[in-house]
Amino acid sequence: MAQCQWQPHFQTRLKEDVSWKCRGLQGISINKDKDKGKGIRNWKKRLQTPQCCSSSFPVSSTTARELEVGLINSEGKQRGENEVGCFVNENGWKVRRMIETEQEMRNVAAVQAEAFYEPLLIFNDLFLQFFQAEVLSGLLYRLKNSPPDRYACLVAEASSDTPQVEQNLVGVVDATVYRDTDVLQFLPGATEYIYISGIAVLNNFRRRKVATALLKACDVLARFWRFEYLVLRAYEDDFGARQLYTNAGYTVVSGDAPWKTTWIGRRRRVLMVKQISPESTYIH
Repeated sequence: MAQCQWQPHFQTRLKEDVSWKCRGLQGISINKDKDKGKGIRNWKKRLQTPQCCSSSFPVSSTTARELEVGLINSEGKQRGENEVGCFVNENGWKVRRMIETEQEMRNVAAVQAEAFYEPLLIFNDLFLQFFQAEVLSGLLYRLKNSPPDRYACLVAEASSDTPQVEQNLVGVVDATVYRDTDVLQFLPGATEYIYISGIAVLNNFRRRKVATALLKACDVLARFWRFEYLVLRAYEDDFGARQLYTNAGYTVVSGDAPWKTTWIGRRRRVLMVKQISPESTYIH
């Protein structure tokens, strides 16, 4: 199918060089009042991404040793206590934190857009680009308004064991520290938890344990940030996703009220929780 030449509205506001850095970016927005199709109107609800407070990100000088051990990312940002080089490396996939460059953030948006976009019969290419622009806008907002120890976008890529894979990124997941009283009632002794959302894997790489690696990386992140509970939501009738989460150690604790879902024609979601053991974690 021919590619549409339309460019996202916000694209003209990005600098040509990658030094713009999302944490200092001002006012990236998309006009949400216009009708962009069902796939675009509902993407935020499907990604189920909560918001959190803002914070600054420290930057310091880079040394070769710090780069070697992963304390500094490739763009010079200080990792310190909030980042590690690699969370998981198994089954041919490794999971790390997203590097905040323009190209990598666009790649993340492309992965999530492919996973969550609902195809349309007409102008599909146009609306897909609208949708991808919306996803990228949301990512920029979360990065700008979230401290590095309250939000992380984790990405999966091929390890050295799978050299035949050419794609830079094959999977994505968002992890956000959140405190919702409706959820905390199911988490004894907890005042906050990590909410998992936006789990996406490229179509060509599904059923190859990419999602399993992403979920395991979230376990490592939870221990690294010293949180006891991981929480996510899944559609009640999405048995494949629920089985994936069950295999990863999540259990169903509640579901959406029927008057908010089935009675008005919406798919019902279930709330799934995983308690993380306090065992020490090895970081690759």
